[in-house]
Amino acid sequence: MNVLRQDVDALNAVLTVKINPEDYQPKVKAAVEKYRKTAKIPGFRPGHVPQGLIQKQYGKAFLAEELNKLANDALYKFIIENKLDILGNPIPKENSDVVGNFDQPTDFEFSFEIGFSPVLDLPLNEKSKFDYYTVKVDKELIDKQVEDLQRRYGKLTSAETVEERDMVLGKFEELNEDGSIKEGGVSNSTTISLEFLSDKKSIKQLVGKNVNECFELDPNSVSKDDKDKATMLGVNEDELKSVGNKFQFTITDVKRMELAALDEFLFEKLYMDGEVKTEEDLRKRVQDDLENMFSKDSERILTRDVYQYLVNETKTEFPESFLKRWIKVSSEKPVSDEDLDKEFDAYLKSLKWQLIQTKIFKDNNIQLNNEEVITYTKSLLAGNYAQYGIPAPEDAELTETATRLLKNKEQANGIYDRLAEQKLTEFFKSTVKLNSKAVSYDEFVEIASKN
Repeated sequence: MNVLRQDVDALNAVLTVKINPEDYQPKVKAAVEKYRKTAKIPGFRPGHVPQGLIQKQYGKAFLAEELNKLANDALYKFIIENKLDILGNPIPKENSDVVGNFDQPTDFEFSFEIGFSPVLDLPLNEKSKFDYYTVKVDKELIDKQVEDLQRRYGKLTSAETVEERDMVLGKFEELNEDGSIKEGGVSNSTTISLEFLSDKKSIKQLVGKNVNECFELDPNSVSKDDKDKATMLGVNEDELKSVGNKFQFTITDVKRMELAALDEFLFEKLYMDGEVKTEEDLRKRVQDDLENMFSKDSERILTRDVYQYLVNETKTEFPESFLKRWIKVSSEKPVSDEDLDKEFDAYLKSLKWQLIQTKIFKDNNIQLNNEEVITYTKSLLAGNYAQYGIPAPEDAELTETATRLLKNKEQANGIYDRLAEQKLTEFFKSTVKLNSKAVSYDEFVEIASKN
C-alpha cells in the first residue's frame, strides 16, 4: 500500500492511495470466513454454508468495506507522519472514478482532495496599541445603585397624587370626536409605569394628577410600540387600525415604591457574610462590586477590539472550493448552493478566528489542563454564591460539584470556551500597549454595545 501526494497549488493537494491485493485479500478472506460461521441461509445449517456461496453473494460488500478502511487508515497515517496541517477531512476527488475492478479485483487506486490550513502571520506585538476603557465609579453611580437596592427590597404603597416614578393604575375608554364615551368602544384597565416612559410631555401630563381624576390621554404617548399599545388597550395588534387615538383615562390608584431603609435588616438581606454593617460599608461594597463588574466588561471590550483587529488585518487565503465541497459532503442535512453562498463568508470569518486563536495558544504555549479547568469551574460556582451574598460551600463540595458539571458535554464546552477567552484576554493585556481611558457609565455602555 502506498500514498502519493500531488500538490495542486499552495492550498490544495490530491492524495492517491494505492492498494495491492496482498493488502486486502487476507482481510476479505477473514471477513468471509467469519460471516460464513454465523450466516443463516435457507438450505444450509449455520456454520456449514459453502465459502464460495458467501464469497459470491457478499464478497464485493466485504471487499468494499475493507478497501474503505485501508484507504482511510493510509490517508490519516500519511497526514500524521508528514505533519500535514489540513482543514476539515479528505474528501473523494471530484469527477474521479475508483481505479480497479470489483469483479476481477487486483490493484485499486482512490484519490482524495485535501485543503491546507493557511500559514498565518499575526499583526500583533508589543508595539500594538489598544484603548482600554474603564468606568468612572463616582458618587452619582453609587447613589443610583444604592437606590436600586433599596427599591428592590422596598414595598409598594398607595398614594393620592402622581409623582415621576410612580405606577399609575387606570382605565382607558375610547371617545367620540365630541369627547363623549364611545358606545361599544374600547374600554380596558391597565398600568402605566412613569419610570419607563421616554416621552417627557406624557410624564408631565400625568405628574400631579389625582386618584379618580379623568382626562384625555393618547395611548401612543405612553406605549413603546404597537404590541405594547395593544396590550394596554386590551385588543389584538391587528385591531389597532380600527381603533382611534382619542381616549379618556381615569386614574383608579397610584402605587409608589417606598424605599427600604438603609439599616441592618437590609444589609443582612443583601450580604449574608455579615461584612456590611453601616451605610458607609454598603457604599464601599457597592463601589467594589461595580468596579469588579466593570473591570470584566473592560476586558471583554478589549478582547472584542483585538479580535476584530486580528480578523480584519490578518492576511490569509483559504481553499474555498475545497471547503465548500467539504461542508456539503460532511453535513448531516443537504446544503443548497444558495444557502452555502449566503453563510460562507461568516463561516470563513469564524474559521479564521479559530486558526488565529489556535496559533496564539500554540506559539505561546497556552494550555488548558484538567486541574486548571476544575479550579476555574469552582471559581465560577463560588461567584454564583457570592452574587446572592451566600458563603460558598467547603472546597470538597465545590470540587465534587465542578467535576459533576464538567461531565455534561454542553456545560463543559461552555466552561472551556470561557476559560480560553480569559487566557486570551490575559495574553492580550500582557502583550499589547494599553491606552487607559476612563469614561462615564453611559459612554461605557455605548462603547460596549458596538459590534
